[in-house]
Amino acid sequence: MTPFEIKDCALLVRMSGLPPTTNLRELRDRIASCTENALFHHFCETTLRPTFDNPDYRNDFAVWAKLYLEDRVLAERLGILDPYEFRSLSELRAVTLEILDERLGEVTMIPWVRPGDEFFFLEATTVVFATGERIAHPSALAGAIRRMTNGSVYFHFLEARRRPPLWKDDFTAWLLDGGEVNEPYVRALASIDFYFHGLAHLRDELVHVLGGLEGAV
Repeated sequence: MTPFEIKDCALLVRMSGLPPTTNLRELRDRIASCTENALFHHFCETTLRPTFDNPDYRNDFAVWAKLYLEDRVLAERLGILDPYEFRSLSELRAVTLEILDERLGEVTMIPWVRPGDEFFFLEATTVVFATGERIAHPSALAGAIRRMTNGSVYFHFLEARRRPPLWKDDFTAWLLDGGEVNEPYVRALASIDFYFHGLAHLRDELVHVLGGLEGAV
């Protein structure tokens, strides 16, 4: 097998240019018109930010609905969305809008936030760089992941799932190139319910399931 090259990444975050969001109606309208980059950032890149430390929900919209709109019903509905289940961001946007439209039809008064608690839509550029480290054999994967930064775990195990044509994490894509002998590793990676983990917990889970194969393969 060709050695696996470990990469790392960081986010360069910027304002999207959309006006601040102050209520539920504006949230719906901003999500309808924001770029896919902004949608991706608030759904998928949240775990890479150091301030996003194991909240109740994994996306910024659900967190804002809970903390500032004080709408736990909406927060729960948005919070269960797994963006990696959708092949395209347009599908994710459509389902998100359906949830918001449904909630707008249920409330008698549109909730507003206090001044200073507005939602600001952001976009980000992902800067990827080589670490110089390589993994020569699947048996070394658990040890290598244990030493990886959050940026490497995110880039290889989460962000990779949005990349066509494979739509798979980088570890699985690498293992598949090695044929059937790597099937136990592939199954172990597939067993992880990854989206609702913070990156530190996700790293521990990866090390746990892959480390359990040492000596068995």
